[in-house]
Amino acid sequence: MMDQASKLRALANDANVEFAAKPERGPRIITVTSGKGGVGKTNFVVNLGLCLAKMKQRVVIFDADLGLSNVDVLMGVTPPGNLYELLYNNKNIKEIIAQGPINLRFISGGSGFHELSNLDQKQRQNLINSLNYFQSETDFVLIDTGAGISKNVLGFVAAAEEVIVIVTPEPTSLADAYSLIKIMSKFNVQSEVNLIVNMASNIREGQQTADKIIMIANRFLQIKVTFLGSICTNPVVVQAVKSQNPFVLSHPYSTATKSLTVIAENLINGYQQPVKGVSGFIGKLISLFG
Repeated sequence: MMDQASKLRALANDANVEFAAKPERGPRIITVTSGKGGVGKTNFVVNLGLCLAKMKQRVVIFDADLGLSNVDVLMGVTPPGNLYELLYNNKNIKEIIAQGPINLRFISGGSGFHELSNLDQKQRQNLINSLNYFQSETDFVLIDTGAGISKNVLGFVAAAEEVIVIVTPEPTSLADAYSLIKIMSKFNVQSEVNLIVNMASNIREGQQTADKIIMIANRFLQIKVTFLGSICTNPVVVQAVKSQNPFVLSHPYSTATKSLTVIAENLINGYQQPVKGVSGFIGKLISLFG
């Protein structure tokens, strides 16, 4: 004889009704970082975001470089607010989102991320609820961090589900990128990292640079390093920065744009099912900063 729960379940099955809705797929949250400054990290993030947007992906950039926020400068857009104002000045999430070209959106962190460790339980929950706005409205969240191995940078690296490390062929950049990846491996921050070689003189140098890091990582570290692609040095990149008009828009047929398009396609084709979602990312970030 069926109990009450079994009867209800049988009725639901007969009526083709699901007991629980399937979990909604959230955005892919990708932290972009580097071992040292001056490798073109923020420029990469902005142009990657635009490239993905051109491919009909819904993209939000979080400018989390707490010392040198430059996402707005590269796009020539003044943000209407920042995360600090969301936390303390009663602004809502829609009031601080800046609108860039091709529906690319970005949020300036300001000093807001510094305040995460000072939030009480109510403020933390309000922040999570606010940023959950992106759970169903976004395909990619790109986190632009500062450079180096500070607590702030490692917090964003640990909280995200995917990480991209930007490196150039310069020996100092190689050494610093390896140090950053080594820390991720040592403290089990990530099991896998994606590598982008920027400012390569040609495709061959880009591949050789990536091979050096991958070879050393495979030999000494417990972490998988995947080469996503390289972008060669190109005068249009410098021109675009000076004109505050990203090269993906100002020079859509340049070799730099073509290389970035391949990288964006590699990201999309290398799809990973998000696990934590936005609330999971923010919750872990708060606990790490606290």
